[in-house]
Amino acid sequence: MYKGEESVIEAKGMAVPRGPAPDADDARTAASNEDLTEAWGRVRRRLRAELGEDVFSSWFGRLECDGLVAGTARLSVPTRFLKSWIESHYADRVLAIFKAEHPAVSRVAFFVRGAVAREVPTVTRVSEPAQAPVRSAAPAAARPRAEEARETTTEKPAASDLTDDSAANALDPRLTFSTFIVGRSNALAHAAADRIARHEGGAPLYNPLYIHAGVGLGKTHLMQAIAHEAQERGKRVIYLTADRFMYGFVASLKAQTALAFKERLRGIDMLVIDDVQFLQGKSIQQEFGHTINALLDAGRQIVVAADRPPSDLEALDERVRSRLAGGLVVEMSPLDEELRTRILSTRIAAVQALHPTFQVPEAVIAYVARVIATNGRDLDGAVNRLLAHATLTGAPLTIETAEAAVRDLVRTRDPKRVKIEDIQKLVAGRYNVSRADLLSERRTAAVVKPRQIAMYLSKVLTLRSLPEIGRRFGGRDHTTVLHAVRKIEKAVGEDPALNEEVELLKRMLQE
Repeated sequence: MYKGEESVIEAKGMAVPRGPAPDADDARTAASNEDLTEAWGRVRRRLRAELGEDVFSSWFGRLECDGLVAGTARLSVPTRFLKSWIESHYADRVLAIFKAEHPAVSRVAFFVRGAVAREVPTVTRVSEPAQAPVRSAAPAAARPRAEEARETTTEKPAASDLTDDSAANALDPRLTFSTFIVGRSNALAHAAADRIARHEGGAPLYNPLYIHAGVGLGKTHLMQAIAHEAQERGKRVIYLTADRFMYGFVASLKAQTALAFKERLRGIDMLVIDDVQFLQGKSIQQEFGHTINALLDAGRQIVVAADRPPSDLEALDERVRSRLAGGLVVEMSPLDEELRTRILSTRIAAVQALHPTFQVPEAVIAYVARVIATNGRDLDGAVNRLLAHATLTGAPLTIETAEAAVRDLVRTRDPKRVKIEDIQKLVAGRYNVSRADLLSERRTAAVVKPRQIAMYLSKVLTLRSLPEIGRRFGGRDHTTVLHAVRKIEKAVGEDPALNEEVELLKRMLQE
């Protein structure tokens, strides 16, 4: 009960406010709404300035203020995923800014908009301009106490929020087959993806389809293009990153809705999982394996992307690796110069639609495509640097100015990723033994020395652990690998000829 403002009486089970005349109530509510609307606008502007446009658009673009109740600013978002993320990462910062902009705010509460509509019945009249983005909520005294208690309790995220609309919400409308540029390095992956997305009726093709590539080579573009095309053909598709899958599973356990989570994932036509190399945790990997098995047994399509082939996912359960390797495994190779030139030309044309005066000579495009041989994201960075130079200096672009603009991108070229299989093949050929010999139990000098050199190179040229290297060499114990590494380290320090031989092998593998 608020002294001097209003009192509440119970009439037929409803809370009825009594107090000043309606006109005075309306005028005070309108003024209060206007102050809160202005304060919320300032909060949003400060968040955008502090966090940057990308972060603000991703997490706060759909955050709205639904009113101020007893010092609590009620902020709503459309999904529980957004609610949970903002609460975990930005709640304190939002509260600090809101308190600075509106002295009446002492705390903030986050809600999912659908849940707000069900939980908070409106029992007072609200005077609000139609265009105002801030919606007034009912006074606390006019709501049943049970509903107030529900507001102060953190809502448990439900797994369905991550899957019901995840494909529609998470897909980038720009990443479709029509915008994917095909070249020699990605032609096979594109053809397989296109065939699967357009497949109608009958058993799934190439199930599962596993696409692996390095950073920035277009695998996520293909994943989303598959989901877009399949959705347009009326298929039930879920697109998730490994992070979203892990979040959904953990949230379902906390909310005790694991069964609904499993049923949702198993009741679809196509599951698309990106960045599966980040899948961690024994129970999560087991659930992922069960999901794959259930979908494959039911004849549903699975598409998976990662940054390495299934055999290299040593942190993933062996049964899951086996299932993934049982389908079509396709590698997207680094972009060749011709493809890089076409990508650059496409990106520049898109920028020219917004900046008609931005002109890049063909010689400059050819130069940038030749020197930036890493990935598509670096090509995007090169276009941004060229645009900044052209718009900020007003000088025409030449090869000399382009060289200065993209110098940092040229320096940060990623080294070649060496694979244990490549090491085994090279060493076997160099010492006239077979790869099977390196993996066997043979202990003759002609086999032991090459095997130890191969183990040593695997340790110094890859990020694989000793147990993983031992597994790749016929299931040997990690102590065997450690012994081989130490022995070769000592030998190369004492034998100049062996040191030169090992250095030659390193250069051959890294070229």
